[in-house]
Amino acid sequence: MSSQNFYILGIESSCDDTAASVIHNGRILSNVVASQKIHEEFGGVVPELASRAHQQNIVPVVHQAIEKAGISKEKLSAIAFTRGPGLMGSLLVGTSFAKSLAYGLNIPLIDVNHMQGHILAHFIEEDGFEKPPFPFLAMTISGGHTQIVRVDNYFEMNVIGETIDDAVGEAFDKSGKILGLGYPAGPEIDRRATLGNPKAFKFTKPKVDGLNFSFSGFKTAVLYFIQREVKANPNFIVENLNDICASIQYTIIGILIDKLKLATKQTGISHIAIGGGVSANSGIRKALKDGEQKFGWTTYIPKFEFTTDNAAMIAIVGYLKYLEGDFAEQDIVASARLKI
Repeated sequence: MSSQNFYILGIESSCDDTAASVIHNGRILSNVVASQKIHEEFGGVVPELASRAHQQNIVPVVHQAIEKAGISKEKLSAIAFTRGPGLMGSLLVGTSFAKSLAYGLNIPLIDVNHMQGHILAHFIEEDGFEKPPFPFLAMTISGGHTQIVRVDNYFEMNVIGETIDDAVGEAFDKSGKILGLGYPAGPEIDRRATLGNPKAFKFTKPKVDGLNFSFSGFKTAVLYFIQREVKANPNFIVENLNDICASIQYTIIGILIDKLKLATKQTGISHIAIGGGVSANSGIRKALKDGEQKFGWTTYIPKFEFTTDNAAMIAIVGYLKYLEGDFAEQDIVASARLKI
């Protein structure tokens, strides 16, 4: 079947980015993302504003993706869309549009799990990027999720560890808010971390049994630390911002790496792939690469544009499910808490 020409349109609308992508036999032809800047002034995503923006963006974004792919919509073989998890209002926009377009074109509809998309983004045909062999461990890290997943094949995945409270992206953003940084704070903390001393200040790592994570206590520790230091020196943040960011990032990375070390020990699997928006963090990427020398890992890091929320990852899952004939019915509904 792979020798035939299949064009799959992927649609992603789980949070605050409206995205559409066209994939042709595993290779991306277009990947269009419309980001929503309006949330920055609120310090986080406002669900109602996100769904309204999706309604405004989805038609032009899909049109642009098809146009950039150099095809007409009549050439599409199927429509893949994010069913969940995510914000319900945002998911409804993408789900409704995908169902309508598939119905109008009389082509198959394919539902995709957003987290599965982050993992299978590694299987997009991209020059210079190797694909992980099965089985492998996937660490999905984003603003809403922190998971370690055992991946035995494209469609057999088991979560073996996950956060019991905040996700790693929240740890970055909430720490950044305490420091007076804008939203999202992760990229700015990452940038400043490269300029500071990662061992300037010590933060305790939360003690959580097994492969699960916890970042709520870490965020509180940062808050109390800053309050204490600012009380003694009102200029403490300004005078030490780079070192604070470096120390925060160093501790978060340490938490992630410790759990990965335990996961590889328990499973015997040394192939590790990462995905999700936080995997764009330069410190995390470096720590994973260092793990190849220190722990004998083989690591897989996706192309930068496939790390944050995007439709290319939805399109690749759609393509793989299309080859299996795994289609959805028109009565399918969005699921905000969809599990892998």
